[in-house]
Amino acid sequence: MLDVLSGFVAELRAAGLPVSLTESLDAAEAVRHVPLEDRDALKYALGATLVKSSSHWRAFETAFEVFFALRGPGYEMGAERADDLESAALGRQGEEEAGGTGGPGGGGSEPLTPEEIAELLFRAIRSGNDPRLAAIARYAVARFAGMEAGRPVGGTYYLYRTLRNLDLDRLVERLVQAAREEAPGAALSPMEERMVREEIGERIARLRAEIEADIRRRLVADRGSEALAKSLRKPLPEDVDFMHASREEMLALRRAVQPLARKLAVHLARKRRHGRKGPLDFRATMRRSLSTGGVPVDPRFRYPRPAKPELVVIADISGSVAAFARFTLHLVHAISTQFSKVRSFVFIDGIDEVTSFFEGVEDVGEAIARVNTEADVVWVDGHSDYGHAFEVFMERWGDEVGPKASVLLLGDARNNYHASQAWVVREIGHRARHVYWLNPEPKAYWGSGDSIIEEYGSYCDAVVECRTLRQLERFVAELA
Repeated sequence: MLDVLSGFVAELRAAGLPVSLTESLDAAEAVRHVPLEDRDALKYALGATLVKSSSHWRAFETAFEVFFALRGPGYEMGAERADDLESAALGRQGEEEAGGTGGPGGGGSEPLTPEEIAELLFRAIRSGNDPRLAAIARYAVARFAGMEAGRPVGGTYYLYRTLRNLDLDRLVERLVQAAREEAPGAALSPMEERMVREEIGERIARLRAEIEADIRRRLVADRGSEALAKSLRKPLPEDVDFMHASREEMLALRRAVQPLARKLAVHLARKRRHGRKGPLDFRATMRRSLSTGGVPVDPRFRYPRPAKPELVVIADISGSVAAFARFTLHLVHAISTQFSKVRSFVFIDGIDEVTSFFEGVEDVGEAIARVNTEADVVWVDGHSDYGHAFEVFMERWGDEVGPKASVLLLGDARNNYHASQAWVVREIGHRARHVYWLNPEPKAYWGSGDSIIEEYGSYCDAVVECRTLRQLERFVAELA
């Protein structure tokens, strides 16, 4: 058990979950106090000791299902478990006896036909017989998944093959029709039909979960827990690449931004409140020493009173970098109370100020939506032209950048071979307190093709690769 737990903790760390030595010891202690045969109790005991964020729960569940999958004989690739075959066959015999018919196949020792499996599945879902449903799910995996030992195929492929053969869409319609026939007057009201469909959907979801669990058990038996966990590992929301996020991952990112903003706001406020000690305050120290006979045992210092900085954000919202700019604007304005002033500008080949979009808005997402639809950022053809956008910025708003301002430039600096006008960035650097450039592209791509990041970067205090929420959080935490 300790070996499995050790491998499980190592996988959580590899997936990005922060698990300390103390927490792993707490997990080992918790395991001593729960029955190991109760997987739910074990799962939640480990979750309580190892998971600190709700956004990490999915990664924890995936690792748990792999490392604590049921093991034992009968889960080899392609093997039809004898107890599942017997259970399903007995189910067939029981249904035939109850119905008074002698269906196909006769005895319980013969393999079930697809029609018989569909009939047993129909009756198991209709009656809510979970043990029978689990047995049929395992039997269906053995019959339809076509799993082969050593084959480098993911579980999604086997799941698709199994579900395709079960034809669940037709099964759902058949179950709904049966419910209609049983209703008074052989009809269901819209509300009743909706409730029936929801109940059927829940039972289908349990069937799918059983199928996924059995596929996972067989893959663990074939490849081992560590190899399977590595193949199933997905990045945490804070480690998802803005540039290549799927639709589901983008939704997870949006959910993660607001809690991150609250945490950053608290962090920045605490950092400002508990800054480093300033120079020695000799007068206060001598006054304090009067209570100790003139011995300065308690030196006093002049604590600095750091002012909140101003922030100017200039963001490229073209093409693939739009998602990165959107999340950065979202995060910056969510913690805007930590800055004395935040001004936002967006550009493609034209540039526009969008600060007013965020004023008095509770949901920053609404302001971001307005940025995408109302900002005047197209000058000629809607292709990135950093040089023209920067030149217009300097002409219209350059005088408003003062020595208290930190300027944040967001974009990949791919300029479509237009003139760079890098002198604008140089001039901003002379006027502003700091100039930072956040680039969502990997460093290996910088300077290739039409990228001129190195030309702009020579006039910036720092050019930072920023492709994930974790990197963005780290940068913003250091900004103020």
